[in-house]
Amino acid sequence: MDRLLDRAVRDGWPRPEPVSGDSGHYAALSRTDYASAMLDVRMFFSTLVDADFIETEVHFEGGSIRPTPLHLAPARAVGALTEYLRDLAEASASAVHVNSMRADLLAACISAADCDQGVYTLTAPTGTGKTLAMLAFALRHVIKHGLRRVVVVIPYLSIIDQTVNVYRQVFSQLHTGDDLGRYVLEHHSLAGTREKLGGTDGSEGQRQTRLLAENWDAPIIVTTSVQMLESLFANRPAPCRKLHRLARSVILFDEVQTIPRRLAVPTLATLARLTERYGSTVVFATATQPAFTEMDRDVRKLCMPGWRPTEIVPAGLALARRARRVDVVWPDAPDDETPWSRLVDDLAAENQILCVVNLKRHAVRVFQSLAEKGVRELFHLSTSMCPKHRETVLANVRAHLLAGQPCRLVSTQCVEAGVDLDFPVVFRAWGPLEAIVQAAGRCNRNGRAKAGTVRVFVPETEEGRRSQYPDGAYQQAADVLAQMLRQHGAERFDLHDPEIIHEYYRAVFRLMGSSDESELMNSILERNFVEVDRNYRIIDGDTINVLVPYDRDVWQTLKDEVQTTFLSRPWMTRARPYTVSLFRPRGDAPVAHYLDPVPVNWKQKSDEWFVYVGEGHYDRDLGLVPPEADGCWMA
Repeated sequence: MDRLLDRAVRDGWPRPEPVSGDSGHYAALSRTDYASAMLDVRMFFSTLVDADFIETEVHFEGGSIRPTPLHLAPARAVGALTEYLRDLAEASASAVHVNSMRADLLAACISAADCDQGVYTLTAPTGTGKTLAMLAFALRHVIKHGLRRVVVVIPYLSIIDQTVNVYRQVFSQLHTGDDLGRYVLEHHSLAGTREKLGGTDGSEGQRQTRLLAENWDAPIIVTTSVQMLESLFANRPAPCRKLHRLARSVILFDEVQTIPRRLAVPTLATLARLTERYGSTVVFATATQPAFTEMDRDVRKLCMPGWRPTEIVPAGLALARRARRVDVVWPDAPDDETPWSRLVDDLAAENQILCVVNLKRHAVRVFQSLAEKGVRELFHLSTSMCPKHRETVLANVRAHLLAGQPCRLVSTQCVEAGVDLDFPVVFRAWGPLEAIVQAAGRCNRNGRAKAGTVRVFVPETEEGRRSQYPDGAYQQAADVLAQMLRQHGAERFDLHDPEIIHEYYRAVFRLMGSSDESELMNSILERNFVEVDRNYRIIDGDTINVLVPYDRDVWQTLKDEVQTTFLSRPWMTRARPYTVSLFRPRGDAPVAHYLDPVPVNWKQKSDEWFVYVGEGHYDRDLGLVPPEADGCWMA
């Protein structure tokens, strides 16, 4: 044991505390900062299981099969990023004041990189270049403190594709081909790297990338909130295996307003422990920074340092004031509904317009009503459409906007975070404040007009429908906004005022109440690793992956192939662009009759991957439209 501990210390790990008394238990488990203690156990478990996996590979393969990992080479990476940013600024079509804000944000990130390690926030309006500015912070912070890697955590798969493509462009002068894929490593549930599935890779490069993804042995990792955060609370070898790679890393969280509020306290406590004991730096980036400091007292119950981040952007830059590129038109009252017919008429009258609604059925209704009116150059966007379909639609929308052609896009919230669009007019259904701010970020994004117009409307109540919102938490936040608007008045309600945003989040957190009695919190207080793993879920509901017939030839090829080759990583990689996520159907739901489970082997069927076999249920405009779809649609 002493030999093992000595090796851990030489690798830069703090020496674990000795066991207490005769209990045989790790001493940390006797402490009251429960999240800290549990993370300490998981991190040590991570090193052991990773070593065991690797040694098992060596035994059965007759030697190491793992590729030599690439080094970050942060000085060279900074040079590549600097050159890319310079070229980007020279080619920018944005207004001068927008480019000035982006330059100021970048300078602030570069300056802050020399500061001590810890927890940081990066609060900047949409369209100011956060994605690359926080990467500049991370690389220079790595140099300053001798760190090992950068981990980028993003909530949505649609943004991951965009971010990975940008990062690989940035570093294409450092690496090419398979090496570039191993330098900027993409890892999430649809990236073809699921740990528990077997199969033969389609190429040596893919195989090596998969091996590195299993334990995150790469310089830059781009992953999802689900993959990152659920691993931090897992109790199983495969998801825990990569956790020790987070030590001495910079971890960048983008769009942190999407972290579920019910999970906030244990999440913050665990991330605080990463910075306190394991030499990591954590950055929370968003245009609408949640007031997580209001949870500091509760966080301290689970991790002594609590949650006291440092803001990267100096208040003197006044980015919020300088970023006011839109005029917001609020309804006369938060309960002043707009009839669907009037909304459709208003949308049809605009040449270029984005309309964002809260529910897929609302998007379908508005789109079909506009189509019935004969409106042309009409587009729809939602997660009922597979990634390849959404990519095609967004490319068409951008081409129309760039050419100044008519363009009407009806979308769910999937367009709001990280999607680079620039409409002169945006209509947004009533919802949480952060959602409306994000929608406004797609309006006059590049500042080429004096001001864009964002019109907030309250959708007409549908007969027989109980809710106008995706879930209860979403509705609570929308109700908070309604109360604040009544209190302040529309004329004095500044959408981008940081104080307004902070007041909003304080009210939301108060309404949410304490999470002390939740099943997750109880399992943490009991140090029950199995129950914590079961209760910590980013998506509050069981989801499945469904191959859909967007491209019928591709669908047929993949459908036939998997019957003989079975579920494998290369098959998932190729299927990913043609897959949608659904909530798992309950009971005898109609959609279940059209889901054919993918075979894992000759005897076993997958409970996660399905082929959709319903004829005519994939619409060229709307995506997958199953019969009686409400119960399985993800908002």
